[in-house]
Amino acid sequence: MTNILDIDFVRKQFPAFQNPKTENFAFFENAGGTYVPKHLIEKLNDFMITKKVQPYGDFGPSIEAGEEMDKSLAKIAELLNVSKDEFIIGPSTTMNMFLLSNAIQSWLNEGDEIIVTNQDHEANIGAWRKLGEKGIKIKEWKFNTDTAELEIEELKKIITDKTKFICVCHTSNIVASINNLHEITKIAHERNIKVVGDGVAYMAHDLADLKNIDVDFYGFSLYKTYGPHLALLYGKKELLQKTKNLNHEFLSEEVPYTLNPGGPNHEELACLSGLTDYYEDLYDHHFNDNGIGLHEKGKKIFQLIHEYEEKLIKVLLEFLQSKKNVRIIGNQSHSRNIRMPTLSFTVNGISSKEIAYGAGKKDIGIRNGEFYAWRCLQGLGIEPNDGVVRASMVHYNNLEEVNRLITYLDEII
Repeated sequence: MTNILDIDFVRKQFPAFQNPKTENFAFFENAGGTYVPKHLIEKLNDFMITKKVQPYGDFGPSIEAGEEMDKSLAKIAELLNVSKDEFIIGPSTTMNMFLLSNAIQSWLNEGDEIIVTNQDHEANIGAWRKLGEKGIKIKEWKFNTDTAELEIEELKKIITDKTKFICVCHTSNIVASINNLHEITKIAHERNIKVVGDGVAYMAHDLADLKNIDVDFYGFSLYKTYGPHLALLYGKKELLQKTKNLNHEFLSEEVPYTLNPGGPNHEELACLSGLTDYYEDLYDHHFNDNGIGLHEKGKKIFQLIHEYEEKLIKVLLEFLQSKKNVRIIGNQSHSRNIRMPTLSFTVNGISSKEIAYGAGKKDIGIRNGEFYAWRCLQGLGIEPNDGVVRASMVHYNNLEEVNRLITYLDEII
């Protein structure tokens, strides 16, 4: 038992750190997609070899395939502390949000308002903005250009009795500040407004307590949270039951499957229980008390992750702060109560692409661009094509990798 994250144990769970092709690669583009632990890979391989048939049939492999898929749904529900009929597993957050916006169109009348932000990744706002073509008024909650922060008082100014939805990121994939989704939801519900939260940049670093936040809908990408290329969309049961059926007519009573035409990818859904296996292994390695549920285990593990990630971001942030020609986007604090360990920045006189390209030559993975948050970059006065340099860390990164990145940046900056 240890009260600090055992990084050596963590890295042993990820085959990428044992593979000759990738073991010496310093990977800092985790906000675009994370490595996966061995637990998922083993389950995926087993499914593809022994159960790659149509599930829920009456013969052995088909029965087992259905059982593995159901197990994953049950374990993910337990991890998130929600019901199995309160979420769908779809191909991407972008697709899930398009499905949701289609499924609730009948709730809206011409002239009703939806508030989106200019801080968000396009996945959470693109679908809602398209409803402007249907006569819905789209209003933009703009961040403070000096701080890149969304300010609650500015939100209150644009809410009217016509506002029906507020769509906002829990954390921006560029700015990285943690938005107070609980407070936003409270303000919205006092005015009978629904809230759609985007957890894509949040859930790799913490386990959002969706019931406590009281958010109405919440989406995130499983491939950015150590899983396969899938995405999860949560919705309160009583709201999902009111959505339009987007699936086959004969499935009209199969909520929330009604929001998921074609259903989930079988093999990738089946291996999702490998993600909860990974969290449980982390818990068992660090704690002795097994008398608590999976959600509480997850919260305790993420507290260790929280403390560990704070140490990593502090080192990189202080280095960047020491460079007068570097513009750091967002809050300057390294506190994980304020921001996630994703740092976006620009360097005067050097293109972001040149910095990212040079890092790749040294087996360091960072990227440049707008990262599907081009409205955010426009609001910051940054040309989206070259964009920012982004270095995003998660709990399997180590200090040696951070120092390699710093050494490279010190040379080029």
